[in-house]
Amino acid sequence: MCLTDIKRGETVSLVRIDDEETRTHFIRFGICEGSRIRCLEKIPFGPFMLSHNNQEIAIGREAARSIIVEKGGLQ
Repeated sequence: MCLTDIKRGETVSLVRIDDEETRTHFIRFGICEGSRIRCLEKIPFGPFMLSHNNQEIAIGREAARSIIVEKGGLQ
């Protein structure tokens, strides 16, 4: 499933990032395949607020569509 499918408060494992530019930005934040991310907020028609290792980032919906995640995975 893609990142746009998760609910607020849900924690997921990142499987892959299909967009190269988005992948590069995430790597700068230390987020890569296998990372656990939590959705802090989904703003209607706007960005997603994500949390990873005590840092919060916002990502636009278009970029979020290129991020494949799965429930469960490593803790």
